[in-house]
Amino acid sequence: MDLLLLVAAERERDARSAGVDAAVVLAAAAAGGLDTGALDAAEAAGLLRLDGGRIHPGPCPATAPHTATPPARRRAAHRLLADAHAAGPRALPVLFHRASAAAAPATALGDALAEAAARPGGGAGPAERSAAWARSAELAADAGQRAVRLVEAADQARLAGLPHRARELLARAGREGPDGAVRGAAQLVSGRLALQDGPVADARETLLLAAELLDTADPRRALDARLAAVEASWAAGDAAACVEALDLGSLRPGPDRLLTAYRTGMSAVMRGRPGTGRPPLREVMAAAGAAGVPDGPETLLRAGSAALVVGDLTAAARANSRALAVARARGPYSLVAQALERLAYGELRAGRHARARAHAEDGLRTALGAGQDNLAAHHHAILALVASVEGSPEAVAEHADAAERVAAAHGLAQAATLAQWARARADLARGRLPEAAARLGPLVGSGPRRGHFAVRMLAVPCFVEAAARTGQTEAARSAVAAFARWSAQGTDPQSGAQLARCRALLSGPEEREALFADALARHDEAAGDFERGRTQLLYGAWLRRRRRPGEARGRLRDALVSFERGGALGWAAQARAELRATGDAGPGEPAGPLTLLTPQQLRIARCVAEGATNREVALRLSVSTRTVDHHLRNVFAALGIRSRLELSRLVDRAEKTTADP
Repeated sequence: MDLLLLVAAERERDARSAGVDAAVVLAAAAAGGLDTGALDAAEAAGLLRLDGGRIHPGPCPATAPHTATPPARRRAAHRLLADAHAAGPRALPVLFHRASAAAAPATALGDALAEAAARPGGGAGPAERSAAWARSAELAADAGQRAVRLVEAADQARLAGLPHRARELLARAGREGPDGAVRGAAQLVSGRLALQDGPVADARETLLLAAELLDTADPRRALDARLAAVEASWAAGDAAACVEALDLGSLRPGPDRLLTAYRTGMSAVMRGRPGTGRPPLREVMAAAGAAGVPDGPETLLRAGSAALVVGDLTAAARANSRALAVARARGPYSLVAQALERLAYGELRAGRHARARAHAEDGLRTALGAGQDNLAAHHHAILALVASVEGSPEAVAEHADAAERVAAAHGLAQAATLAQWARARADLARGRLPEAAARLGPLVGSGPRRGHFAVRMLAVPCFVEAAARTGQTEAARSAVAAFARWSAQGTDPQSGAQLARCRALLSGPEEREALFADALARHDEAAGDFERGRTQLLYGAWLRRRRRPGEARGRLRDALVSFERGGALGWAAQARAELRATGDAGPGEPAGPLTLLTPQQLRIARCVAEGATNREVALRLSVSTRTVDHHLRNVFAALGIRSRLELSRLVDRAEKTTADP
């Protein structure tokens, strides 16, 4: 048990470490006259695991023997560990264990530990610094000093991804009765914790209060509080609040030149002046990773955000990838999930859905492990959008539900908008046009249910497709007019092609073909198989309805290749169905009695088998309800059935036979 006590005491120094150094523990054990062979016995008993020179705790909590041990024995363990670390290059572990071994008031030792915790570099991560600050607070000379150190400990715990520990330390600091400056620092930590897991409107007000309290005593932290308030306002979808937080405080050049450029650029963009905002934002982007410019993850994430706002998705990926690498290598741990979210969102915007899924899945695990439920909701929303492309309605529903649960409780307008867009896009992939239009109409329009200001325009092409094909022409035209103004700002590389496609859907036959051709030419200027495939699919379907099956097949085959290459399986199924309607046989053709049906009858049969009404089938296939009625009667006659239920069962059996011969 003495060996386990040493492991637990060493683990207390850094709760985020990947195990503890076996050499240090064994040196301390030998100095204490303990049997070092006990390590093998403890591993055999499953109490710990030795791997790569590191000792990892077993199923029982590593601190259990430490907390259950008398104080004198705990102090003795810390003394042994302090001596074992003394030969090493770092002072912080030695000071931490000496402070933990102190039995009487030791103000000087506490001061030395606090100084070491505040010293930059030295190989210490936020979790270790948090433990050092908390221990130094216990040795502080007065209540005010204790409060300062506890707030620092809380902030480092937040950065380490230990929110529960951070809140516990803040509560202890509050009981010490801090002055205004310390209250401001505590409010800053509290607001940032709420931004990670809490109502973002509350986080914003807490952060603005922190800025007010810190303005005179600590202007740099006051600026940090305002920038965090911008994040909270953005997540809430409150553009006016973003501008207010950006403009609060001075905008002076000097050491904070890049911060000033970022605030100036973002404020101009948010006020509808993108031409004015782009130059300072490009300055922020150009400085990312440049010599002599701090490459902390916060700086890099701001550069990535600037690139996304400007519409330079390549620069956004580069800055956010570097931010992720730096956060993983040097910390803070709390920014890893955020960097992954920015990366996933940028990949989604660029149409690289498989990459977006990989980053979002990693980010979701990281966010949940760090208690960052708000970030987890954003990752769920991104995964729902990816699933809407990859053709998994179940995954769309699962991730959208998870995102919306947190979004509703915490006021996350961006996550909620992304989740609704994902549901609507899944409806489009399945030909459920009225449902898609109903979901997206409020998001892209005006009024209290309007979508997030940074996302709503991205969803307009989906709404226009659904609305135009269900006869909601005026609503579609209004949305296209707003989309055209937004596209002219150049903030999304896909928007020019999407705008031409939207106009094609709303134009007359004499203009439509030229607009589709223009859309495809613009797709050639921007990467992204998925959006190009959607344009080819709509173009090919229109050509088929114009009774030009030969030309339609070429477009539809191109669409199928684009969807298959991009993993858009649900949309690939639409392209195959359109190809069948042109008489083009291919893989996945019907089996059994379904071979008796014509391509159009087969499409109608499959729609009815999914539960669609005759009117819904007519909307999906762009035919009249009378045509559907006529074909459905012939389907029943050809298959020898009398009900829609029989048809559903027959189609289900035939599709299973085709999928699993």
